[in-house]
Amino acid sequence: MIIAKFVFSVLVSYLIGAIPFALIVSKTMAGIDISKYGSGNIGGTNVLRVLGTRAGAIAMALDVIKGAAAVLAVRAIIGEDVLVVAGFPLNWQYAQVISALMVMVGHNWSVYIKFRGGKGVAAYYGSWLAIWPLAAIFGGLILILTVLRSKYMSLGSILSCLGILCLFMVLTVVYHVPTVYLVYSLVAAALIVYQHRKNIVRLQTGTELKIDQRISMDS
Repeated sequence: MIIAKFVFSVLVSYLIGAIPFALIVSKTMAGIDISKYGSGNIGGTNVLRVLGTRAGAIAMALDVIKGAAAVLAVRAIIGEDVLVVAGFPLNWQYAQVISALMVMVGHNWSVYIKFRGGKGVAAYYGSWLAIWPLAAIFGGLILILTVLRSKYMSLGSILSCLGILCLFMVLTVVYHVPTVYLVYSLVAAALIVYQHRKNIVRLQTGTELKIDQRISMDS
């Protein structure tokens, strides 16, 4: 029974994460396929640049919500059950982390849109809101301050996830927080940096778009 719960949790998390809210918002509010405009990325930042602040904020908020919703749903599904794998106990904390990662995977490679997607940052923050809200606040402050200072959302996203990773290094070593959260922050940070690899190149060459640079739908 517990195995079925874990498998179900993984599937549900992926399917929730795979909901392409940026695409849904762009089609609902402007009748366009956001993947054909701007950077082509199916995420809130591209929606913001193409359709403006309101549409971008809605898309980002929905992605945050789906990250939190999936993790909370899995916490309820698993309860206090423990799955033992090769003598190693996996409890609800592991289930939450697996759920969070699957939401990011679903967002980045959505089965609904031929395995296209975004970069998983908003969903990542949503998962932290459900798992460890202070981590989401800490990373969010880094993101906001970086964007305000540099105007680069990609740089803010990268530095914020690395900041959360550093935070959990300290929490794990000094305060003995469960290691599973450090593992999640490491894997998630690696995934976010990987998804931003083209942005990193553009940052290095000075060709990265700033957050306030709008993209015309005619371009």
